[in-house]
Amino acid sequence: MSQSSLQSSLEALLFVSGEALSLTRLEKILGAPKDEIRVAGQALAVDYQSNALRGLMILSDGESFLMATKPEHAPIVEALTKSELQENLSKAALEVLSIVAYRSPISRSEIDAIRGVNCSFTLRNLLLRDLISREGNPSDSRGYLYRPTFRFLESLGLGQISELPDFETLSQDERLKLILAGQPDVASEEETQTKKSSPIEE
Repeated sequence: MSQSSLQSSLEALLFVSGEALSLTRLEKILGAPKDEIRVAGQALAVDYQSNALRGLMILSDGESFLMATKPEHAPIVEALTKSELQENLSKAALEVLSIVAYRSPISRSEIDAIRGVNCSFTLRNLLLRDLISREGNPSDSRGYLYRPTFRFLESLGLGQISELPDFETLSQDERLKLILAGQPDVASEEETQTKKSSPIEE
């Protein structure tokens, strides 16, 4: 794969993921050596940083890459997320938010397994709205665990997550345990309605 193709592919993966992608994982997906991916990522980062017309940048800690918004755009991004929070969530977002609320801490693969589709776009949307948070997954260094935030509780007027309707019953639903135990493969694309329902998910 040429460097131009590698950069283009890497850019696409970082956009879709919404999370940091390790060189090890990228090597498996792209079928290219880590050193070539690292060079492509660094070149992509320079291109994004030097182009004033781009509102995004590529971050790296040496072993992984992440696509993020440039710091100077923080005020308008915050304004968007605040206005979005006041609008209705899409059906997909409500489903994912409910899963995180009742089953947290939960990984993205587990959320994908429950819904049957890739939920990257929806999770990124909920993260931007500060309705969920993520933390490192002790059982998978490449992944994250998701939890509802205080803002989520505040928006519902709840003092704690256990005050959700039927929390004890739904948080221990045996049917979900069976689904998670199987961890079936899920579709590689998010539902098209997710992208159409919320501008931030496009």
